[in-house]
Parts: sequence; C-alpha cells; structure tokens
Amino acid sequence: MSKEDIKELILDGSRIHDIPSFYNEVNRVFMQGADFTLGPSLDAFNDVLHGGYGVIRGNEPIRLKWLHFEKNKEDLGVAATIAFYRAKLEQPETFNPEWAQMKLEELERGEGQTYMDILLEIINEHPNIRLVV
Repeated sequence: MSKEDIKELILDGSRIHDIPSFYNEVNRVFMQGADFTLGPSLDAFNDVLHGGYGVIRGNEPIRLKWLHFEKNKEDLGVAATIAFYRAKLEQPETFNPEWAQMKLEELERGEGQTYMDILLEIINEHPNIRLVV
C-alpha cells in the first residue's frame, strides 16, 4: 500500500483546551459531510473511528496526526478528568455515581486513567488508525 492510499486526518490541538473543545475538533475533522455532530461521549468517539459515517469509510487506513499533542495531554489530563467525573456525580439519575466516585478516587490517588489516556486506548483499539504525534 502506498502512502497515497492512506487517508490523513489532522487534529489541531491548538483548538483543544478542554473536553468540550476536543469534541468540537473531532466534529470539525471527522464529521465533514455528515448531517449531525457528535456529542461529548467516549462511546461516540469510538463509534466515529469505526467508520461508516463522517470521513472514515470502514476499516480504511488512517494516519491521524495530532498537532500540539503534549499541550493536549495536559488539557485532557488529571484536572479535566476530575471535572468530568464530578459532573457525572451531579447527575446520578443518568450516570452510575458509585462508578464515577470510584474513578474519581483512583485519579486522586494518582492511579486512574486521564481522559487523554482513555482517548489513546480507544484509538489503539483501531488497528487501521496510526496515531502520529
């Protein structure tokens, strides 16, 4: 397969400063031509990487270039992740508060995954996507 056969998508990390802005950038890059946008959901991010809507078509090879990655590791790091789980605790009718509390405590002990860690795990589950930072 030649380099020309690989679709390149570029996340511009200068546009990302928190979790909502990450999804704004995901929509800008991945949802071109779609008649809807993704909400701020890890499941939705995983789904868009599977392809079938937006710019990814099935298991086609993708080179995902992430600009300003190191900055975004901080933007989507411990503080953002703690805020993410605290927001879930405020909605016990929608989210499992015991799960969110457990994840929050893991982070506070320095043991839990950050939001960035989770995103990287999701990207790595897609063998057709090669992340370049």
